Amino acid sequence: MIINRKIMVTGVLLAVVIISVAAIEPAHQKDEFKNLKVLPKDISSKALQKIMVDEFQDGLGVGCNYCHAPEKGSLHLDYASDEKPEKEIARSMMLMTMDINNKYFGVEHPVIGDSILTISCSSCHHGTAHPDKTD
Repeated sequence: MIINRKIMVTGVLLAVVIISVAAIEPAHQKDEFKNLKVLPKDISSKALQKIMVDEFQDGLGVGCNYCHAPEKGSLHLDYASDEKPEKEIARSMMLMTMDINNKYFGVEHPVIGDSILTISCSSCHHGTAHPDKTD
C-alpha cells in the first residue's frame, strides 16, 4: 500500500513537471518578422503592436490594410509585402521623424514608439492619413 502511494505521488509530480516544462516558452525564442527595414529586426511582438496601434492607427487614423496588402487569394494581410506604396512612404516618414528627433531634439538613438520622442507621427498627422498642407 505504501509502495503504491509512493508510485502515485511520484507519477503525479512527474506529470506536473512535464506539463510545466511544456507550457514554458523557451527564453531564447524571439519573434521574427520579415522585411523590417526601419524598425529593429529583433523587435518584440508587443513592441511592434504598440507602434502599429499608437503611431499608425491612432496617429494617422488608419487600419492595417492602409499600408499592408492582402495575401493573394486570402482575406489575411501579407505584412512582409512591399506591394503598397504607402508602406514605403511610412518607412520614409519614420526615418524623417527619427532624424528630426536626433538632429533638433538631441535624442541619441531615436526609435519609433519610444516615449522620449518629441516628434511623432501624430505631431503632424493629428489622427488623419493626410495632414493639412497649409499648417
